[in-house]
Amino acid sequence: MSKKLISFCIPCYRSENTLEDVVREIDETMQKMDSFDYEVILVNDGSPDNTWGKISEIAKKSALKNVLGINLAKNFGQHAAIMAALNASAGDYIVCLDDDGQTPADEADKLIAALENGADVAYARYSHKQHNLFRNFGTAMNEWMASAMLGKPKDLYVSSYFAVKRFVVDEMVKYESSYPYVIGLVLRTTRNIVNVDVTHRKREVGQSGYTLGKLFALWINGFTAFSIKPLRIATFAGAVFAVLGILYGIYTVIKKFILPDVQIGFSALMSAVVFMGGAIMLMLGMIGEYLGRLYISQNKNPQFVIRETTRDEND
Repeated sequence: MSKKLISFCIPCYRSENTLEDVVREIDETMQKMDSFDYEVILVNDGSPDNTWGKISEIAKKSALKNVLGINLAKNFGQHAAIMAALNASAGDYIVCLDDDGQTPADEADKLIAALENGADVAYARYSHKQHNLFRNFGTAMNEWMASAMLGKPKDLYVSSYFAVKRFVVDEMVKYESSYPYVIGLVLRTTRNIVNVDVTHRKREVGQSGYTLGKLFALWINGFTAFSIKPLRIATFAGAVFAVLGILYGIYTVIKKFILPDVQIGFSALMSAVVFMGGAIMLMLGMIGEYLGRLYISQNKNPQFVIRETTRDEND
C-alpha cells in the first residue's frame, strides 16, 4: 500500500536567513511520521534579498530530491504565492506554513491528525501570538472582515498555518482571478473546518514583510473578492441617507412656518451637502473597486508569473 503524500507549501519573502531551519525542521518532523511521504514547495515571491539563491541551494542539497523551488517574476503577494505552491502540489494533504520559523513545523502532525479524523481543513490556533502590536491588529481586522463579509464562524480562528485535503485544493486552484484570497477560497469550498492548538514562536530574525499598505490591500481584497455585502451596505446606507434628507427637508419647512423670523443657516446646509457628498463618493468608490477588479480580471491579469523553477535549473 502506497504512502499518502504531504505537500508543505511555503511562500517566501526576505527569508534567506530562516528558510533552511524551517526545511530542516520539516525533514526532522517527517522522519517521525514515517507512514507518509512528503514534498516541500518553496515559492520566492520576488524577494529583494538572496532568498532564491537559498532556495536553489536547499533544493540541490536535498537528499530525497523532494524540494521544489519556484521563483516568481515579481512580488505578487503572499496569497498569490500560496496559489502558485498549491498549483504545483501533488499531496493528498497540503500544509501551508510561514518561512520565518514562527509556525512550528514540528507540530504539523496535529494538523494532519485532524484531517485523518475527518476534517477537510485544520487551522492552527495560538493561545499566545508572538507578533508585534501592528501585526496583531492586522490579524484582528482580518478575522473581523472574514466573519462579517465571508460568513466565517466567529469561533473559528484562521491563520497562515493550516492543512487541507486534496479535494479542497483542487477546487481552490480552479479560481483564476487576479485577486486570490485564500480563506475566501476555503470557505466557499467547505465548512468542515476545525482549529488545532499549536505553539506560536517568537520571530528570531528579521521582521514581517507586511506593511500598512499591504495589510490595507489585503483587507480590500477580502471585502471585494468573495462578497457583495459592501454593495448591499452601500445600498442600505444610501436609503438611510435619503430618508434622513427627506426628514430634514420636512423639518426645515415646518420650522420656517413656525418660526418665520429664524434664518436657515448656511453652515447647516453646507454640512449636510458635504456629508451627503462624501457618502456618495464612498459608495461610488466601492462600486468602482468592484468594476475595476472585474475589468482587470477580464483582461486575464495573472495571479502569478513563474520566472523559473529549481527543476529547470537541474534539467
